[in-house]
Amino acid sequence: MAVDSSASDDASSRLDRLVDLATPFAVRTAVTLGVPDQIAAGVRHLDDLAKACEADRGALARLLRYLVHKGVFTETSPEVFALTDVGELLCDRSGGGRGAYLDLNSNGARTELAFIGLPHAIRTGEPSYATVHGRDLWADLDANPEMRAYFDELMLSQQRLTAPQVAALYPWNEVGHVTDVGGGSGGLLAELLLAHPHLRGTLVDRPEPVATAARRFAECGVADRAEGVPGDFFNPLPAGADVYVVSRALTDWSDKHARTILRRCAEAAGAQGRVLVVEVLPTEPYVAHLSSYDLVMLVSVGGRERGVDDHVALAADAGLALRRTYSGAAGLTLLEFIAG
Repeated sequence: MAVDSSASDDASSRLDRLVDLATPFAVRTAVTLGVPDQIAAGVRHLDDLAKACEADRGALARLLRYLVHKGVFTETSPEVFALTDVGELLCDRSGGGRGAYLDLNSNGARTELAFIGLPHAIRTGEPSYATVHGRDLWADLDANPEMRAYFDELMLSQQRLTAPQVAALYPWNEVGHVTDVGGGSGGLLAELLLAHPHLRGTLVDRPEPVATAARRFAECGVADRAEGVPGDFFNPLPAGADVYVVSRALTDWSDKHARTILRRCAEAAGAQGRVLVVEVLPTEPYVAHLSSYDLVMLVSVGGRERGVDDHVALAADAGLALRRTYSGAAGLTLLEFIAG
């Protein structure tokens, strides 16, 4: 079968493509059943795939041929299937991988299914995750060790891309003690301590990620310079560090909550300290609402997409003034604030 390349572009056809749910769920179902993984492992005949994936043969054939039409698989001979370059992406089950995220049993899928509650989010301005799943995202992670492990790995995969830039861009030679506020499993702080042996570091987060971070610090050989403090950024933070880093966290929160986070950082930093906000802007140059990211943040955690000016305004409300800005690759932005 050939990939569909003749879709009409009239208004009705464009609307049909906008509202289609069959294709995204067909892809996710194939991932959940392990079809791409089985094909990659050499299981390619329909009979063998149905057995390996514990699926009804006829129903699986319909799913596969639909996704052939959509360019995910190819049917190389009758009832024999192979992966396209798109299908190969679905085999990545690592943190941040498409296969891990699209599996309907994963935290990624539960986040996206929160869109069922989008009307609630639009009416109230509050996240809809809890209205769909019975508890908010953070409680869901705490209650499900597998989801917590996936989330930590996802955050770590993002930190692998951004942490080396943060370590290189900012003048850490001016800093003796850094506190990573909401630092998760410790990927960023470990990178900073490895790159700058003179630094001491403190990580503040909830008990589960702090425990994970402690293991990471030990594995990296920086445990003697790193301290984990259970807590959260809505309460007073340990004072006395030279720099308080808030990396890729403000996006997860509403303006009200983000102001509180920045205010807590400002209180801990005092008159002489600094607050370093690290964000990856969804587009470069930043264009608001170009992607669905803003709505994903709304329904999942009540957060929002922001540009540099938005962050500066939030910081001003928290008594902070912008001092320096550093720009990295792919939209990475570091904003250094001091007491205003």
